[in-house]
Amino acid sequence: MWQRTTAATTATNDAYSTLDRFKFFESSDGAYTTERSTTAPSSEGFTYSLKAVVTTADASIAAAQYAAISQYIEAQNLQHLGYGTSSAKSLTLSFWVRSNKTGTYTIALEKSDSTLYRYVKEYSISTADTWEKKTITIEPDSQIKASAGAIDNDSGYGIRVFWNLVWGSTFNGATDATWSSDANDYATSNQVNWLDTIGNDFYITGVQLEIGETATPFEHRSYADELARCQRYYFQYDGVIHGQAYGGVYTMGNVNNPVTMRAQPTYSASANPSSFTLTPSGKSLGYILQTSASNIGNGVTNLAGNAEL
Repeated sequence: MWQRTTAATTATNDAYSTLDRFKFFESSDGAYTTERSTTAPSSEGFTYSLKAVVTTADASIAAAQYAAISQYIEAQNLQHLGYGTSSAKSLTLSFWVRSNKTGTYTIALEKSDSTLYRYVKEYSISTADTWEKKTITIEPDSQIKASAGAIDNDSGYGIRVFWNLVWGSTFNGATDATWSSDANDYATSNQVNWLDTIGNDFYITGVQLEIGETATPFEHRSYADELARCQRYYFQYDGVIHGQAYGGVYTMGNVNNPVTMRAQPTYSASANPSSFTLTPSGKSLGYILQTSASNIGNGVTNLAGNAEL
């Protein structure tokens, strides 16, 4: 889902900006944008992809610089993995990827509860400007099967998946296909520098992370189902919210969040009138307080509720 925007947006470090639940990282002398693209492997049933494009090149990445795309997965949705027990299960990550820049890329899967462990795996983009499907199986080792591998049963994030674009030498010392407790191990030294040339592109779609050692066909959910899942973390409302006068002093209206959110959200809005107060009240209901009774019927537009991981 693309509730914020489908247009090209500059990636800022550790921020959500375009595709729902995908976070973007950029800390370099370069820059890139992300947007929704209609370039997709249509033969597989996909109509859109996430597109990233280099807008400012950085051909010489400093040791502590990086760029990556990530998705956070809520911890209580991962309890069936059995991490932290001898019954911990394997995972398979599959996705379609395309870029004009060929070479070795890496993904990283991070578990931070209890003890931080990160699994790094190389994959190759072999042919420029061509969709390629990648399938990566992630097997738990003795560290993940021990108590330090446990994922808390809560609404925080349990796993982060990174699609790496570049990591400086501080962060690219990982060993391929290995779990590590080193907090700096995000990539291997073979990871390409995707930021090295203006115009480099990177497309990704059809992402699926599932239990087992085999990638199954992609699950195409309905639009309504996917929207509701995304609105647990973020939603936008565009329209009029009516209020009721109290004592001729102020008006009060309310808005029900479309679904129960992950946590009590923060709200932001543009409005007419401009003088109002938003007071959140739990995961499902937020109150809008307006300062003047004369403003009954005027509306709040572009209301956003944010409970991102």
